[in-house]
Amino acid sequence: MATQHYLVGIDLGTTNTVVAYCENGQNLSECPIRLFEIDQLIGPGEVARRPTLPSFRFHPAQGQHHPTDTALPWTHQPVAGDFTPVIIGEWARELGAQVEGRQVVSAKSWLSHPSVDRYEAILPWAGTQDVEKISPLLASASYLNHIRQAWNHHHPADPLEQQDIVVTVPASFDESARKLTLEAAALAGMPHVKLLEEPQAVCYDWYNRYQSQATTQLKDVSAILICDVGGGTTDLSLISAALVQDALQLDRVGVGEHLMLGGDNIDLALAHLAEQQFAQRHNQTQKLSSARLSKLIQQTRKTKESLLAAQSPESAKITLLGSGSKLLGGTKSIHLDKMQVRQMALDGFFPHTTLDTLPAQRKGAVLEFGLPYAADPAITKHIAAFLAQHPALTRTTDQSSAPLGLLLNGGVFNSDLIQQRLTQVLSDWTGQPIILLDNPHPDLAVALGSVGYLKACRGAQLKIGGGAARSYFLHLEQRKQQTSQALCLLAKGTDEGHEIRLSSRRFSLTLGEPVRFNLLTSRHDSLGDESSIQNGQLVDVDPDYFSPLPPYITSLERMSDQSLAANQKDRVEVFLSTQLTPVGTLQLECVQVDDEQHRWQLEFEVRHQSHHEVAASSDVPGLAQACELITGLYSGNKNSDSQADPRTLNKSLTQSLGDKDGWDITTNRQLFDRLAQGKKRRRRSEAHEKNWLRLAGFTLRPGFGDPVDSWRIEQIWSLYQQGIQFQTHQTWSDWWTFWRRVCGGLNQEQQETILADIAKYLHPGAHNSSKQAKAAQEKGYEAMVRLAASLEHLETEDKILLANWFIKRAQRQSQYAQAHWWAVGRLASRVLLYGSQHKVIPRTQLSHWLAELLQQDWKQEPMIGFAAMMMCRKTGDRQVDIADELRAAIADKLKQSRAPQSWLALIDEVSQASESDSKRIFGDTLPSGLLLLR
Repeated sequence: MATQHYLVGIDLGTTNTVVAYCENGQNLSECPIRLFEIDQLIGPGEVARRPTLPSFRFHPAQGQHHPTDTALPWTHQPVAGDFTPVIIGEWARELGAQVEGRQVVSAKSWLSHPSVDRYEAILPWAGTQDVEKISPLLASASYLNHIRQAWNHHHPADPLEQQDIVVTVPASFDESARKLTLEAAALAGMPHVKLLEEPQAVCYDWYNRYQSQATTQLKDVSAILICDVGGGTTDLSLISAALVQDALQLDRVGVGEHLMLGGDNIDLALAHLAEQQFAQRHNQTQKLSSARLSKLIQQTRKTKESLLAAQSPESAKITLLGSGSKLLGGTKSIHLDKMQVRQMALDGFFPHTTLDTLPAQRKGAVLEFGLPYAADPAITKHIAAFLAQHPALTRTTDQSSAPLGLLLNGGVFNSDLIQQRLTQVLSDWTGQPIILLDNPHPDLAVALGSVGYLKACRGAQLKIGGGAARSYFLHLEQRKQQTSQALCLLAKGTDEGHEIRLSSRRFSLTLGEPVRFNLLTSRHDSLGDESSIQNGQLVDVDPDYFSPLPPYITSLERMSDQSLAANQKDRVEVFLSTQLTPVGTLQLECVQVDDEQHRWQLEFEVRHQSHHEVAASSDVPGLAQACELITGLYSGNKNSDSQADPRTLNKSLTQSLGDKDGWDITTNRQLFDRLAQGKKRRRRSEAHEKNWLRLAGFTLRPGFGDPVDSWRIEQIWSLYQQGIQFQTHQTWSDWWTFWRRVCGGLNQEQQETILADIAKYLHPGAHNSSKQAKAAQEKGYEAMVRLAASLEHLETEDKILLANWFIKRAQRQSQYAQAHWWAVGRLASRVLLYGSQHKVIPRTQLSHWLAELLQQDWKQEPMIGFAAMMMCRKTGDRQVDIADELRAAIADKLKQSRAPQSWLALIDEVSQASESDSKRIFGDTLPSGLLLLR
């Protein structure tokens, strides 16, 4: 790589992107850190340099602007997969307040949104059909690409991609969001960047400004609480401060969970307030569209900044332009006064709560524009929950304990009122004054501090210790009547980048098969005795000291230079090597004992909670006996099942394990693994095949939820091409039911393969002749209908086509009416079980269908009401939810037809479906212990 003349820090923010740099000179500690002003369009054909690049894109309509209007000082080269023309930065932000549905916002929040495909073109979320869309990944890459080209325009001899670059991320970003950030940088032409936690960057910025006074300012401080409230996230970190041989030592000891809660939420709350006032003043009953609400938010953002300032006016005017032909005549205005805005911001987001008032743990988060915001907007409650995890450093009401330092960052803290409120709340909690550390530029500190981090990496200033805030353990399998034990992989306080070789303990692993690593964590310095925890130490597991982390499952691939027979096991003896990466990830490697060049690297995101919570069973009575029953019935020894009747297997398993619906996910998967071992022997008889399909589908449902499920699905997909042996109507039905039950684990290509095979039986024309109708019935038509409706990865065009087919069939004949109406509801549901959120059928399509459903007799066929409820189920995202008037009409008809009260609740408010409704919605119960966090 060429000489790195500059150290560059990029704060890729939700609302603004900021770049800072310094020269990589000989006396690096004295080299000043500066902001890089970024060229951007501020109007048609007008380019200016600004200290921040607003993180907004605007997708103009064809011919909307002359090419000279969007020209930049350089020849723009979009990232691969992007398109032109696109406007990025200040003008894009302003255009979003004028034109509906063409602005991309909050790309960073979408990058960390687990319920959508971050590679799919889904933004702008509120975009209309004619607006070209982009993925969250490409949107993020486009901002970085703009920065790279602006930098290279001013530094042609030192291109940005050849400099030492760090990109900041929230400390709470999970592993997938971190990897996507690195991918975005690579797409933007910067493949070699580091990542840094944003709160640490804020601390580096403070230290840069107060190096000579830092020791004095922190001499009485036990820890620094960093509260970074950005546009899209609230990021909490705790950094301990200590004097070691008269030298200041700073160590990050804790980070908070991912909170999608920030300044954008205040803007949104004010937009809702303004919307209510518009409705009251102008007698409007209909809610604004998502696109118009997005325009309104651009104005409430400015209003917030104006009215929360020290010298603020008494009120601010909000103007809502008309749309289409009513652009001028439909213009309306209201005023938001200062007290309204201050009450909303202070009491809504920074309420004066007590230390023991924790955030509400509602099942459903607040949805708007498709983003799952935190269920409780009170940031002070989230801070209380975070401090409760670190009592040793944040003792309260003890006047002799060291005071807490507070470092605030993020645009909301430009308001002195909010700073004062949070400082007062924390002072009341601790019983003594909080030491507020100065941050004169909350919008810029992350970028400036990230360059300080690069200086520290080169020894030019103090480096914050990124040592592990907790200890991490590998939970070892327990033998009967023995205390469970765990091996310390990484002890609390271990420095980042320090390799721990646990060579004294060996493991025998089979390559090409999944390996499960169960992790535990502990915040304690010692476990019930005086000695501190050491790397490689074997300890007894006391539940009072340990918390489980999501397990990591992987399949270690065979080395390419080895040749083995297809059925030969490839076993290797390995030991474990661990280290903590700079961004809080526990890196684990399996190292081959007799050849240490062979390593299999695994990375654990030690703070990330799985999208699904699994309550694992430990030692289930009767499970071993149940597994042996399955092995005996489907083993390779033909004599072993000579007396066994597959038709009695279900009864035998129930006798051993209790009611099937009570089996937890671990029990189910252990039973499935035994069934999978005997999948080749399922064809011994028709009874063997039918019972195998029924039980295997039941124990693998819904195809995800356990970390090894992706490997299981990969292994059973080969069965699809093999088909079934006994082609009777019942076996075909069991076959399609099996795939319906596990289809949540199939990818889009696999689901499209299934649809291509069954579409010829589902098409209405397939039933025009008795011969075709008979063939469809023999192949298990009803089970195919239910399977097709459960394929959530299909494109919305395919789902619309299927729903139209099923509505037409349901209205013509009653034989399969229940299945057809159930399928329509499943296809058109507002809430998906596992599919990406952007695969929901657009609400505009539902208006026509609901009009047809309202004409039907729901008392005669209650499943029509079920389909209507699914189409009207409330999510809180107005881009997805149907109009209130139509929802009211559906609610009235549900009441008239005496539908269950729980259905009315699901369309009236954002709520979780009951267990019985979930079974009706998805066609099966979920395994006990599997909780869907959607």
